[in-house]
Amino acid sequence: MQDYIEFDRLSGMKTNRIWAWLAANQRGWRLFVGFLCVVALALFLHFREVRLEVLELNATAPRYIVAQIDFEFPDYETTIVLKQQAMKDIGTIYQMDDKEIRDVRFELENQLIHDKKWRTTAPMSTFEEMYKAADVLETQLLEARFTDLRTIQKIKDLNLPDESFFEEADGALPPDFWQKMSEQLLTAESFHSETIAFVISAFQVHSWQLQEDRALIHALRSQVSNAISEKYTRVQAGTRIIDQGEQVASRHLTMMAAMKKAISEDRKLEDPLTIIASLLLSIIFVSISALYFRISQPTFIRSLQQVALFVCVVILTLCFAKLTEFILLKSTSNFIGGVRYPIVAPFATILICILLSPRTALFAATFLSIILSVSLAVDHSRFLVLNLVTSIVVIISTKGLRKRKEVFSVCIKSWISAIPVLFAFSFSEDHFWSGSLAMDICSSFFFLILTAVLVVGLLPALESLFGVLTDMTLMEYMDPNNELLRRLAMEVPGTYQHSLVLGNLAEMCAQAIGGHGLFCRAATLYHDIGKILNPQFYTENQQGAVNIHQLLTPFESAQVIISHVTDGEMLARKYHLPSSFIDIIREHHGTTLVYYFYRKQLELKGGKQDEVDEKAFRYPGPKPRSKESGIIMICDTVEAASRSQEDVTEQSLSQLVDRLVAEKAEEGQFDECQLTFEELGKVKKVLSKQLYLAQHVRVKYPKREKT
Repeated sequence: MQDYIEFDRLSGMKTNRIWAWLAANQRGWRLFVGFLCVVALALFLHFREVRLEVLELNATAPRYIVAQIDFEFPDYETTIVLKQQAMKDIGTIYQMDDKEIRDVRFELENQLIHDKKWRTTAPMSTFEEMYKAADVLETQLLEARFTDLRTIQKIKDLNLPDESFFEEADGALPPDFWQKMSEQLLTAESFHSETIAFVISAFQVHSWQLQEDRALIHALRSQVSNAISEKYTRVQAGTRIIDQGEQVASRHLTMMAAMKKAISEDRKLEDPLTIIASLLLSIIFVSISALYFRISQPTFIRSLQQVALFVCVVILTLCFAKLTEFILLKSTSNFIGGVRYPIVAPFATILICILLSPRTALFAATFLSIILSVSLAVDHSRFLVLNLVTSIVVIISTKGLRKRKEVFSVCIKSWISAIPVLFAFSFSEDHFWSGSLAMDICSSFFFLILTAVLVVGLLPALESLFGVLTDMTLMEYMDPNNELLRRLAMEVPGTYQHSLVLGNLAEMCAQAIGGHGLFCRAATLYHDIGKILNPQFYTENQQGAVNIHQLLTPFESAQVIISHVTDGEMLARKYHLPSSFIDIIREHHGTTLVYYFYRKQLELKGGKQDEVDEKAFRYPGPKPRSKESGIIMICDTVEAASRSQEDVTEQSLSQLVDRLVAEKAEEGQFDECQLTFEELGKVKKVLSKQLYLAQHVRVKYPKREKT
């Protein structure tokens, strides 16, 4: 547990440092973030894949395709034809019957053993020599093969041993075969001529029938086929690869793949000029974007927090898109390969819409849809249309998003909007329904559900890292089970009820001028948390008990009252409340005077103002620096004062509101919050009406008489 607390403390310190860096808002850091965006975009553009027409095997080509560059492709069909022709060069190969050879050899051995006539025929020969010569001849006959001259020449071309191959004569032994056998015997060993003649004659008198050696024929044909190298056919730029309406064959797909590879190699990614081109395009895109924001959203471009957050989301989207492209191109799965229109832009759109603004999200959707459509290996026009439509629907549906699970609802609406677009694409191809359309609908559903999962997972991290308060986070802070709110409700119930009423008033007033009403409502729940440390010093929590201020001097009472601001800031930091909440705690009293105790101190000093330090009776501030902070100050002041009103009418409340707002304005409390006179008028009108409705008198019910 202690380790967890220490980790939480350290992570909180790191986050606070990041927030402090973002809040510093230095121009140099904004330029550095812009430089990171330029580099990321340049890398994305530089390493883009080649976009070519996607063809499906056996489908009908929708349009003709010509070669964009000179290239060579492995011509499998021609290679197969060459292999088949080469295999035909291997004709029928014959061999002598192994059994017959061994039978003749057995007869020869019997003759040598039992018939002594051979000694008179070959007086110089010995039995051992005869036996050995028979062995050699038997081996030669077993190895002998008979075929045509073309086959023998092919064997020589393959550098295979050809000594055992002889030209056959219409399926019979060639006339000079036995003469060649005699020569080979003479060469093999130093046999006597009589020995050779006797052994040869024993085999020659037999009537030999040749038979096909199918195994050798198959083996030789395989070797001949493997010896044929893959044939590459050269295609010149401008040559038509496929005609419109032609059926797509495997040859066309091979040509397209080879052309894509040639184009990629021709791009020369390591060439300095290519790198400069990608970098220059990136600078142009980023510069145009910066110029747009400077003109249309100057507050955005001057905020390091918002610029850094925007660039972070853009880089995440580029990574997501590149990973998606890599999976689609490298996957061998038919299911994944059937994805034609990945939906990527809504990922950035929904994040920017929630974390920044719908206006910024619309620019991001347009910008990214264009960049991705020209950089990814997709159908440019259809990808652009589909991603733009789904992104715009996301922007429309994200308005008023207050729960994280509603992100899935937004993505489902976006998917529904994608379906008619996909049908329109199918109709343009003259198909009402097809397998490709079904695949497109399923893949779009998958991408948008994946987008919802990624957004829900990344939102808390981005909110924490960049100190952004979304409506969803505000709703979580309004949960009554929050530890601080539970303490507030149990330890200072009067302050808690005051905060609830004040939250409703501030929300309505903020909405009247187009401010962030939900933020006002959530922030006011925490604006007085400092009273938890000294609840008995505040009237709303005394509940008829003795007023403890009677025991203190006016100066001491004022210091205790003022301390709820610094105590509240300390508690807020301890519980890691958002910095915007801390600003409300510090600013909701501005630098106003604790007038009640200041007047009492003056009375003690006999009305001598020079003997009373007015600064000691003022809140430390600062003054409200946002419209929401100014609204909360007005509502806090008016709501507290309205409780002391005896004659509650709409007119009296209106006069009270006008007087208190005028006093704050005269003190300069609204000088830094940018509230206009028109907006102040709307706030006062809403405030007067709501206070009057909240304090209306109910009908008195008569007591029920007992019968």
